Amino acid sequence: MRKIINPWAGKGIYTCFGCANDNSIGLHMQFYDYGEGLVCNWLPSRNYEGYTNTLHGGIQSTMHDEIASWVVYVKGETAGMTTELKVKYLKSVMVNEGEIKITGRIIEQDRRFIKIHTQLFNNSGDLCSEGEVVYRVFSQKLAIEKMHYPGVDAFYE
Repeated sequence: MRKIINPWAGKGIYTCFGCANDNSIGLHMQFYDYGEGLVCNWLPSRNYEGYTNTLHGGIQSTMHDEIASWVVYVKGETAGMTTELKVKYLKSVMVNEGEIKITGRIIEQDRRFIKIHTQLFNNSGDLCSEGEVVYRVFSQKLAIEKMHYPGVDAFYE
């Protein structure tokens, strides 16, 4: 697996709730390329619970959307915006049972849209939620000019 670098870190141009290390209340997600897609291992805390010891469903949805955006950056080699997000909640995710894992990979792609399949697993490896995220993608030229997309090479050492 290859670590994905956050090319916007420390540049003062964003405070993304999902991935910015400078966001004091954010998730601080970090990603790894496993070939077919991306993976993020993340340790939940009680700051993100809904019911007692249970990870809030909105946080899970945010994680599905966030990994999908990074799949677009790295595997789609462009930037875009979420147009559709569907999440199926299958099993509660406990915040006091250790690290969880979320994965994302492209399942469909054309010139205008990329569809990403995402899966969130608890520490025991049980599938707890699953997503389908559709991104409207931009041409690389527009992504670079308007979205500050740095090009795919900027995500790797």
